[in-house]
Amino acid sequence: MLKQRVITALVLLAILLPALFYPTAIPFSALAVVLISAGAWEWGRLNGYGPMASLGAGFACVVLCAMAWDLGMLEQRLPLLWRLAGAAWVLVGAWLLRGGVAGWSRIPRVVRLVVGIFALWLAWLAVAQARFIGIEFLLSLLLLVWVADIGAYFAGKGLGGRFSKGKLAPAISPGKSWEGVWGGMVGVLVLCIAWVVLDTTGDSLYARLTALYGLPLTLLAMIFLAAFSVVGDLVESLVKRSAGAKDSSGLLPGHGGVLDRVDALVPVLPLALMLVSV
Repeated sequence: MLKQRVITALVLLAILLPALFYPTAIPFSALAVVLISAGAWEWGRLNGYGPMASLGAGFACVVLCAMAWDLGMLEQRLPLLWRLAGAAWVLVGAWLLRGGVAGWSRIPRVVRLVVGIFALWLAWLAVAQARFIGIEFLLSLLLLVWVADIGAYFAGKGLGGRFSKGKLAPAISPGKSWEGVWGGMVGVLVLCIAWVVLDTTGDSLYARLTALYGLPLTLLAMIFLAAFSVVGDLVESLVKRSAGAKDSSGLLPGHGGVLDRVDALVPVLPLALMLVSV
């Protein structure tokens, strides 16, 4: 399993890094279409759709991305769209987690499918816009989610249950603890402060937020984004638990599926764009 994970990670890096650092944003944005459409295919399967309907979900995602690209949306400022997307994630995310696995199964299947495809399309549009803004901006945004995940893992392993009486969401993801959430937030705050202190270009997410709102509000924004990386993870967990699946698919040997790797990014990407789109 470890060998599989390492090989898959190396292959992904060999594909992603050249696209990321290419002089234009086109290769990375195109690669992101492929990945997010694979995620839409997984989404269809997780919600009980058959092979053809799931492929249709992936194709629908490709069409939405192509339309947005053709309309020039990747390079446009879209503050209203990001505010609506952010409000939807705050409200719907809280509602889904409150309803849990049982609540998810009561939502009509076609509604689940359509909302999921739209959420994935928004995540693609946000990551493509982030790459058009700049490589440093995109990397600082991706690192925020990765550091939150790493901090949560190690804090959960080392401190889980020592300071809190109960698990974070035992009915959805029994392994997650409150200490993990706090550890992820601390990691993100340290990352933000270090980047702001060392930044010489002003192109990162943290520098842009600090210029807009000042450091204290930027740190609050970091806590907010770290919290929603957890929300994204939990939402995918409740969908998989409802479907009786361990992974979203087996597309990435040793890593599960695309959704297993991007679940935390799906809400954080549009929320970050919302915060800088003023």
